[in-house]
Parts: sequence; C-alpha cells; structure tokens
Amino acid sequence: MGDAFARRQQLKAQLIAQLIGFFIAIFAGAVAAVSGFGIGSILTPYLATQVDMKVAVAAVSIPHFIATAIRFWTLRQHLRRSIFIHFGVLSAIGGVFGASLHNSATNPVLKMIFASLLIFAGISGVTGLNKKVHLGKTSGWFAGALSGVFGGMVGNQGGIRSAALLAFNLEKEQFIATATAVGLVVDLSRMPVYLIAEKSVLAEQIPVILVLTCGCVIGTIAGGKIFAKVPADMFRIMVSSMILLLGVVVLLSPGRD
Repeated sequence: MGDAFARRQQLKAQLIAQLIGFFIAIFAGAVAAVSGFGIGSILTPYLATQVDMKVAVAAVSIPHFIATAIRFWTLRQHLRRSIFIHFGVLSAIGGVFGASLHNSATNPVLKMIFASLLIFAGISGVTGLNKKVHLGKTSGWFAGALSGVFGGMVGNQGGIRSAALLAFNLEKEQFIATATAVGLVVDLSRMPVYLIAEKSVLAEQIPVILVLTCGCVIGTIAGGKIFAKVPADMFRIMVSSMILLLGVVVLLSPGRD
C-alpha cells in the first residue's frame, strides 16, 4: 500500500516537472526565435537542477539543434555566406575543443563557468553594456572560436557569438540568420562528442529530451508572432533579467557530482 502510494507520488512529481519543462522550453524557443539565441541559456540551468551539469549540457544540445535547424530554415535567405564560412569554421573547431573539455571538467567547474557566463551576460544586457561593445574583425574571428569553445563546454555560446558578430555590421535579418547558422554548426560539431561520452545516461533522459524538444519547436514557430510586438528595449531587459536570475540560481545551487 505504502509502496504504491510512493510510486504514484513519484509519478505525479515527474509529470509536474515535465509540464514545467515543457512550458520553459516553449519560452526558450520563442526567445531564441527573436534574439537568435537563448535555448541553451534557459534550458540548461533548469535541467541542471534535476541531473548533473554534464548531462544537462548534452541533453539540451538535442532540442537546441532541432529548434535551431527550424529557425535557420525560415531565415536561410538572409544568411551572409562569406561571414558564415569563416566564422562558422572557427566556431566549429572551438566547439569540438570545448566538448572535449566538457568530458574532462568536473561538475563544480562547469557550474562555475556556466553561472559566471550567465551572470555576465545578464548584467551586460540589463545595463546596456553589450550594446557598447563592438569588436574589430580580427577580434571577431577570435571571439567566434571562443564562442564555439563555450558552446561545446557548457552549452552557452550565444552572448559571445552575438558580440562577435556585431563587428560585421549586419542587418537585423542577416545578423539573426548568420548567428543561427553558426549555432547550428557548433551543434553539429559538439553533439557527436556528447553522444559518445554520455550515451548511456542520455538514453535514460529520452522522455525529458522529447518534451523539451516539442516545447522548443512550438516556441520557435510561435516566437516571432508572440514577441515581435514587444518593444526591443523591454524585451532585452526582460530576457537579460531572466538570464541573470538563472545564473545566480545555478551559482547558489548545491549541484550534483
């Protein structure tokens, strides 16, 4: 009797967690549809409260890849190919290197790096500092490689990638399309490393991955319609505040070893 009740309670808790994850994934997909990044920044710290950071980074890479591919397909005509080729290659190389570091790093190290990136990105967005930082083209190429490293290691590359792409004076549509294409390349470079290193653990997370993927796809498709009407400054502050909050939560959370 007691065991049956405990199992029902456990199942209920799992269903509630799945439902929460689904709506968070919808929001993450919608944010990324407008800004060009955000799925990894939002979903990874959420999932890291349930599994260790390495598994969270690897698991989130799957819905991230699928939603990014859908987003790129809708924007493909705006891609700046010349920038994408050089920037994307460097980011892909960085992604493989970062993914290899992901395998050897300890969970506390990953958590600290990830939390620090989120907090920095959040503060920069809230204060408007990110609008004042414009890299030169040489620095932009270097930042492209660096964004790939962080993307492979902790699944969070969007802020650095966006700062780097600002150096190339792209139009809004070109900026988002090129950033999305680079993110797709980094996903393709890092995912095989994750699948090899974490395949047995990822198999246990298939139900969670499917729920998050469905949420991200829905959010990606609906995101433009929902968020296009939000004033740019308000949207930037809203997203940056959430990223900052998530960074603090990850930093203060006990973590899983």
